[in-house]
Amino acid sequence: MKRIEDYIISVPDFPKPGILFRDVTGILGDADGLRLTLNAFYKMLENVDFDVVVGLEARGFLFGVSIAEHFHKPFVPERKKGKLPRETVSVEYDLEYGKACMEIHKDSIKPGARVLVVDDLLATGGTAKAAATLIEKLGGKVEFFAFVIELLDLHGREALKGYRVESLTKFPGH
Repeated sequence: MKRIEDYIISVPDFPKPGILFRDVTGILGDADGLRLTLNAFYKMLENVDFDVVVGLEARGFLFGVSIAEHFHKPFVPERKKGKLPRETVSVEYDLEYGKACMEIHKDSIKPGARVLVVDDLLATGGTAKAAATLIEKLGGKVEFFAFVIELLDLHGREALKGYRVESLTKFPGH
């Protein structure tokens, strides 16, 4: 029986030399891999109370929408700067290989909403921490971070201290 790890493709030197990119399109491109991964997410989240799912650009959308549909919750995209059409709030943050800015619609998270944040990868935790900052700025409470992959050597959990964090797979990171 295959494991989720068996569907993840390792791509050397992407997006720059020295980075070993863990690519989830191997999961998405195989119906059994996708079912295995989504079922693992559903099991992980069955006892988590949340009101809304926030998916992080762009691979977090791919899993977040299915999770939102499965649990009959709304889905909210958190995107790179300039991609959302209505009034937004934004935050700039550091990536493991540069800087970025994320935005969320100003009216997408209601005060007091319990939020599940979904993404494909936890590396340094910068993107996830930025997501939490925006959600909290709107009055929401991050209940849980759910990732497909965690790169252990990059210590992303340290950036997310105080939050519940789980990943379906773990790899060394460099």
